[in-house]
Amino acid sequence: MTRDTINENIKVSIRSIRSQMLRTVLTVAIIAFGIMALVSMVTATESLKANIQQEFSTLGTNVFNIKNKQSRGRRMGMLEKEEEVINYRQATAFKEQYDFDAIVSLSAFGSGAATIKYGQEKTNPNVQVIGIDEQYLNVSGFDLESGRSFSASDLESSQNLVILGKDVVTKLFNDSESPLDKEIAIGSFKYTVAGVLESKGSGMGMSQDNQCYITLTNLKKQFATANTDYRISIMVNDAERISDGISEAFGVMRVVRGDEIGSENSFEVDQSSALIETLLEAISVITIVAAGIGVITLFGAGIGLMNIMLVSVTERTQEIGVRKAIGASSKLIRMQFLVEAIIIGQLGGAVGILLGLIVGNIIAIFFETPFVIPWFWIVIGVSLCAVTSVVSGYYPAKRAAALDPIDALRHE
Repeated sequence: MTRDTINENIKVSIRSIRSQMLRTVLTVAIIAFGIMALVSMVTATESLKANIQQEFSTLGTNVFNIKNKQSRGRRMGMLEKEEEVINYRQATAFKEQYDFDAIVSLSAFGSGAATIKYGQEKTNPNVQVIGIDEQYLNVSGFDLESGRSFSASDLESSQNLVILGKDVVTKLFNDSESPLDKEIAIGSFKYTVAGVLESKGSGMGMSQDNQCYITLTNLKKQFATANTDYRISIMVNDAERISDGISEAFGVMRVVRGDEIGSENSFEVDQSSALIETLLEAISVITIVAAGIGVITLFGAGIGLMNIMLVSVTERTQEIGVRKAIGASSKLIRMQFLVEAIIIGQLGGAVGILLGLIVGNIIAIFFETPFVIPWFWIVIGVSLCAVTSVVSGYYPAKRAAALDPIDALRHE
């Protein structure tokens, strides 16, 4: 088969597609919907994955946290009680007694609805106030844009110092004004700005820059209550020994908390890498479901495409007879119908991929996660369209090629 013959066959296929525009558009739409469902969901989940990895990357795999054990509902028919909070005495006792090769940091949540004031400017009443020690920024992966962190002496004397998140600075100060050493008010308390954090951006709809940090001892004095829960973060210096670090932390914390021998822990340990893996596994399940929806929709589209091609064979029986009578081989006829099916399938795939990327990244923008292009799944989508087209078009093409030219010419 010569190149000219192939080119002419492709032109005939395109003319045939144009002559059945309504059927073509409907089939392309069905295929596009299946690919859009696949690509949009995968794009959104891949964006969420990228955001999670970005947010937790600064913590590394050598950080774990100790926190109060939360109630998880009923256990063996009985309501599981929530353990007492980790109080200031227990948190500081752990820090003093834990002698593993690691950095220990303490923090506590003070308020989630604080209003910060500077002169005539003030924020909305939604700023988080967090109490931290001198090691918190190192362990948590925060960087200073300007100023300094807290020192041990700042904590000992409960200095009224504050480190501001970028959003708070933007709301209170103009671009030409440095917030360092300025006096601001958090509620009714006055604080001097010691530092400004680099922007961390937003994750899953929540800003990490709309926060301010005061010394832990100051928080204990100004904001803490009997129910304030203190969080312990540990960064092991040798990541390969993190399991040993966690084991020793369990032992020390059980003693500090007074957990009896044989009883369950009254606290729990979160490891950042384990949390990432859990979240990514959950997102992977969503991706698989999305892929399943796309494949099922494509299966339906394939049946529709096959039906259209069979109808086309029936309606164009005389045309096939004429082409065979003037010398077209069965192979050429078969190729013509296969080409038609492949063109329709790839048109649907292209439209679906484009719409899927748009919809997926609109979802990503809504949740303030990064823009991504899932190249692997785009290749999968194109391949699925090609397979669907060939499988759906093969039988009609074979049927068309098998027509007897004399019978075909008699057909009305």
